[in-house]
Amino acid sequence: MPDSVTIVLTPGPLAPRPLELAAGTKHAVGAVLVFEGLVRPLEDGKLLTALTYQAYEPMASSTLVAIAHSIVADHGLITLHCEHSTGEVAVGACSLRIVIASKHRKEGLAALDEFLNRLKRDVPIWKRPVWA
Repeated sequence: MPDSVTIVLTPGPLAPRPLELAAGTKHAVGAVLVFEGLVRPLEDGKLLTALTYQAYEPMASSTLVAIAHSIVADHGLITLHCEHSTGEVAVGACSLRIVIASKHRKEGLAALDEFLNRLKRDVPIWKRPVWA
């Protein structure tokens, strides 16, 4: 059975990604949720051109993996995939993508919310505004 969790830290903005599910999981999937976090043009009412993300990569990756495995187990997910940018990401570009496959939408939605909250609270990734 393939691992149910993948975590990727990527320099710069995230490219569009076609949805792929591991062979053998497709028949159990009842819902696929895709969340993409985009860089907003305003931060605290001031214009941005970009955000710069910095991560303490060894700890960020291991913490994301631990959180993801916990979420998969707690919510009975089929898969959880997370990509997060590092470096500069322009306004309008994607800096975070989470793809969750679950048997039912309710579990997937609860898992997505919990994963986002724990990522923001526990993972050493920081953003710095690049002002216009």
